[in-house]
Amino acid sequence: MDTQRARDLASLDALGQGELLAAGELTAVELLDAAVIRLELARGLNAVVTDLVDRGRRQAAALDDSGALRSGELGPLAGVPFLLKDLGASLAGAPEVMGSRALRGYVPTESSWVVERYLDAGLVVFGKTNTPEWGNHCTTEPVVFGPTVNPWSPDVTPGGSSGGSAAAVAAGVVPAASGGDGTGSIRVPASCCGLVGLKPRRGRSSFAPDGGQGMEGLVNGHALTRTVRDSAALLDVIAGSATGDPYTVARPDMPFLTAITRPPTGVRVLTTTDSPFPGPPTDPEVIAAVEAVATVLTDLGHYVDSGAPSFDPDAVADAIAVLHTVSNAQLHAFGAQVLGREPTEDDFEPSSWVMMREGFETTGVAYAEAIGAVHAQTRRFAAGMTAHDVLLVPTLLTPPPPYGLLNQPRGTTRAFFDVEFATTGWTTMANVTGWAAVSLPLGTTTTGLPIGVQLMAPDETVLLQVAAQLETAMPWADRRPAGWVG
Repeated sequence: MDTQRARDLASLDALGQGELLAAGELTAVELLDAAVIRLELARGLNAVVTDLVDRGRRQAAALDDSGALRSGELGPLAGVPFLLKDLGASLAGAPEVMGSRALRGYVPTESSWVVERYLDAGLVVFGKTNTPEWGNHCTTEPVVFGPTVNPWSPDVTPGGSSGGSAAAVAAGVVPAASGGDGTGSIRVPASCCGLVGLKPRRGRSSFAPDGGQGMEGLVNGHALTRTVRDSAALLDVIAGSATGDPYTVARPDMPFLTAITRPPTGVRVLTTTDSPFPGPPTDPEVIAAVEAVATVLTDLGHYVDSGAPSFDPDAVADAIAVLHTVSNAQLHAFGAQVLGREPTEDDFEPSSWVMMREGFETTGVAYAEAIGAVHAQTRRFAAGMTAHDVLLVPTLLTPPPPYGLLNQPRGTTRAFFDVEFATTGWTTMANVTGWAAVSLPLGTTTTGLPIGVQLMAPDETVLLQVAAQLETAMPWADRRPAGWVG
């Protein structure tokens, strides 16, 4: 594979690359070789922290030998190169550091249920992407691996915690990569890197074999993509449940990839550009981006009203802080298991250490009350949306923020999230409610940086359908960052 051909292939999305394989125009090994060439061109981004190229070549060769690519038996994504986030996407036999110095020696013996679904679909895994420690930050600047560079500008964060995946996709290394989202960790990097970032609804896929849920339901996994159809196709891959899952969601009436070909009409949209949490006002360029989308939705025949569902922001922030302290106490215990000794402050980043110390002191009553608060505020939020189908809001309240803002200790966990929510605004409410939410690259700043606009709804189908309409009406495919390796 020559370099120019490898660069040319970067312009194709995952389904487009899969079509070449199915037509026999390329082999899976050749397509992987092209991705590896682009990975080498993008090394300066520090997006991929664990190389699994040899593993990927073995998998690609086996797919070529099996004849499955031409027969289509594995689906439309078979043979397409893919990267896994180094957190929540365990691959048996591959290191999973999770952005933490304490976990440098951890190698899982089982693959996660979602990763098994990716492999069953024939996606060729050849690396793992950078992430902040334990997914704690909406920026990707871990001490253990160093920061990931945003392909749009080295002066702004690629977001987090799925920042390595976002940077790799935005740069054209791969058309898609996995992510996870606990307070915005798919949608924030999607906004910062000009991508499609969908957080599925709660229960859409499984946390097997180890877990039944992530952080009391806040966490869901999916992917970063450049097109809506790739997001839909990947969601079809992971949708479902494992035997014994405590929570499940019925499959939709039709595959998501089919649903996006059927434009909806008369969707009732509620929109606001105000922040639901205390902090500075929303940036004017972000406001303009959301308002432009509202106008387009009206032109498409949807009904757009101004307003927002209500909830108690203080109760939400307190609950999120408590759930994170307990989660980080778990990180401390896991670190002890991996290290074979009691971890010390030097084994973790300062902001994680603050959360851990608070977690050690969090009572069972406080934890139960935090869960109760999440459920109570979900009901308030949902009651405010009964007359509408979709909520249209900013993804971030600002353009992509600088490094060193969203990962610093603030003395307490609550103070840490006060700073985060002043930037991320509405993202966490999709996690609290369990609603689906998608960030779409529908705006740009005067300096050319991407601005994400967010849609939220109880289910993914209407979001993906509206997103597909917006992709046609406000296309973003030709926007490329300075760090594009295609």
